[in-house]
Amino acid sequence: MIIKIVLTVLLLLMFYNLFRAMMIMLKNDGQHEKMSKYIGRRVFTSAIILLLIVIAVATGLITPNPRPY
Repeated sequence: MIIKIVLTVLLLLMFYNLFRAMMIMLKNDGQHEKMSKYIGRRVFTSAIILLLIVIAVATGLITPNPRPY
């Protein structure tokens, strides 16, 4: 259960960074360094999420749906 909570929090953090970067991009103030910081955080968070999912499936903490249809 704790792994699902951690993954949900990380997904929310990823969306937060994505929308922060979008707002900076739409303002067009020339703060490209700040925008790239948020995009970099989003990519790093996505990599952590993917790594946690792979580890959780490999250790049996979460089980994939064997037949989705």
